[in-house]
Amino acid sequence: MTARPLTFDINDLSIASLRAAYVQGLTPLQLVEHLIGRMQVDSEQDSHHVWIHRLEANWLRDYARQLASKNPADLPLYGIPFAIKDNIDLAGVPTTAACPDFAYVPAESATVVQKLMDAGAIPLGKTNLDQFATGLNGTRSPYGVARNSINPDYIAGGSSSGSALAVALNLASFSLGTDTAGSGRVPAAFNQLVGLKPTCGLLSNRGVVPACRSLDSVSIFAKNAADSLIVLEVAQGFDPAEPYSKPIQLAAAKRLNTVGIPRADQLQFFGDSEYTALFAKAVEQLKAQGFTLTELDFTPFLDAAKLLYAGPWLAERYHVVQDLIQQQPDSVLPVIRQIIGKATQYSAVDCFAAFYQLAEYKRQADQIMALVDVMLTPTTGSIFTVTDMLANPVELNNQLGYYTNFMNLLDFSAIALPAGQRADGLPFGITFFAQAAQDLSLLTLAQQLEQVLA
Repeated sequence: MTARPLTFDINDLSIASLRAAYVQGLTPLQLVEHLIGRMQVDSEQDSHHVWIHRLEANWLRDYARQLASKNPADLPLYGIPFAIKDNIDLAGVPTTAACPDFAYVPAESATVVQKLMDAGAIPLGKTNLDQFATGLNGTRSPYGVARNSINPDYIAGGSSSGSALAVALNLASFSLGTDTAGSGRVPAAFNQLVGLKPTCGLLSNRGVVPACRSLDSVSIFAKNAADSLIVLEVAQGFDPAEPYSKPIQLAAAKRLNTVGIPRADQLQFFGDSEYTALFAKAVEQLKAQGFTLTELDFTPFLDAAKLLYAGPWLAERYHVVQDLIQQQPDSVLPVIRQIIGKATQYSAVDCFAAFYQLAEYKRQADQIMALVDVMLTPTTGSIFTVTDMLANPVELNNQLGYYTNFMNLLDFSAIALPAGQRADGLPFGITFFAQAAQDLSLLTLAQQLEQVLA
């Protein structure tokens, strides 16, 4: 009997497509062989610097064979390939946080990674990042500058640069990043992806190298919001072994009708007229869909954002690398030492003063948020070339965080979406954010608007 030909597109790695392909006869081993070939080509070209460590081909083959013996109906992520930011542990594989002298080999996978694998997902490897997740641009890595998936002269965004690139370049269906200052949203915007920044504590940080431990959030990159939801449903959950994990009950999804945007005088596009026009277009598209948009005072959000890198929260970053900086300072990139080293200038009094100030900003921001269902901003005000970023790393990185740095300080949930392209093909992205535990409503909104905005 002649085998029935397979009719799916193996280059479409969306979860829905792969599920349909497995029904038609695709096996995990066939998919793995395809991805091994893709990753080999990518390795030879080495133009984007996606990976720090790829899993060996034979390990992937053995994993796929073991998976094939299981029932796909029992595993919500059966045979779905994913990539892992290299500050998140995968058992038996080095975790570097993009610093070779910091590297260690964990005996156990991070909680979130283990959950995904238990659900049938296939790990492919560990991805490049800004060292110690300090940066929003992707140029701060000894493993190579991560380059944009659309135009490699431009930055990929960071710090979860390699994770975004793995999905954008069709090497993985989804990927894990981390997001403290915008690292799960900025790379999404620059590579035409959905970037979900879950409510802090919803996904366990056990097995994750901290950036700011009290603020970190494991994030999800995918090609669409439906895939993000499927991954979130598997990955979420209270972890009693992680002190910053929270037993969060997500609010049921509801329609979000009223949208707040920053006042016109508070919008910043840093001279990028095309991003300016694209945000205005997104606003008009929302109005055409029946949403009510209201300009609101963005001052407390912007003031809170300044605390992240111009306040004592730098001490959380310093805490992670203190021994390395003191004993092997050259192991840490100069720009990272410059940023994190400022932590030593803050006293305990400064720290409490900043906590009190943040509490005031939070109260003010919540009062503004109560006026609308959801807030909308650009994800970034512009995008920069690699050359420009390397020449002016601190100022341009600060500009990238203008709309993102406040999010975890103020405990909001957020989702970044593609919303058009400049004339040169580089993408523009927007971010919706809401109160904590509103992740499902944001994902519903994203699914509603994906085709309209893109």
